Amino acid sequence: MLVAVDEARVLGNPGEPRLRFVEGSKDAGTWRGPRLLTVDDAPAFELSNWCGTCQFLFQRLDGATTTFSPDGPDGTAELDDQLIARFAALLPEGLYQPLLLQVRPRLVRPSGPGDYFAEEQISTWGLESFWGLPAYPRTPYYRTFETAVDAGAHLYEFVVPMVPPSWNEPDRVADHAAELSGGAMPTAVAVAILDVCAPAVANGPDYHSHWALTHFLLDGHHRMQAAAETGRPLRLLSLLAVDAGLAEPEQIARLPSVRAAAPRARG
Repeated sequence: MLVAVDEARVLGNPGEPRLRFVEGSKDAGTWRGPRLLTVDDAPAFELSNWCGTCQFLFQRLDGATTTFSPDGPDGTAELDDQLIARFAALLPEGLYQPLLLQVRPRLVRPSGPGDYFAEEQISTWGLESFWGLPAYPRTPYYRTFETAVDAGAHLYEFVVPMVPPSWNEPDRVADHAAELSGGAMPTAVAVAILDVCAPAVANGPDYHSHWALTHFLLDGHHRMQAAAETGRPLRLLSLLAVDAGLAEPEQIARLPSVRAAAPRARG
């Protein structure tokens, strides 16, 4: 459910943000360096290739070792400017669109049931040509939503923890699970990007454009795991980094209406 959306506006830290979307070092003879999300200037995630025809990707790297909780919220039913400002201070200055969602996360593991990379992605791109395997994100992650954009495109939504759920404290997860079961509606916070990817030629039986909305979790790791374990909903305040993804302006403009649509599985 899309609870609320604001107009995109300039937010972030113009000085020394802790997170950045950057281009990594370019190897000799290559077109561009890898797309990266860095934490304290250390590569935390490798992202989809710049070309837009390569398969969608988030892959955890060595720099993904910390979470961020600057006065983390207990819950919010609206877009709170003070809360947005607190988390925007972690991010580089840029254009962001605040989104407030209600999600029911489902934890999936690489190559396990429901793994996007081993299922939907293979149906469109096939296996990786060199390895003969699905893309490997190197982390469990949460699936929260999908719906049709149109006949030739489908939106897939992911919540990616900065550290794996196995790092969470079981007692804190249990406390949040009890709160959720009692009707509480806590809020997690993320920064998001929209990558729109489609292969140049059909490599699998289900050729279509993949709109991948990826929320990198900043605060709420224990809450997210508790929601997945209990099947209960929680809110997700996400700051969509407009210029950091692989999406055209008209696709960014269309995203709120697509995200507000009813859930719908592909096919």
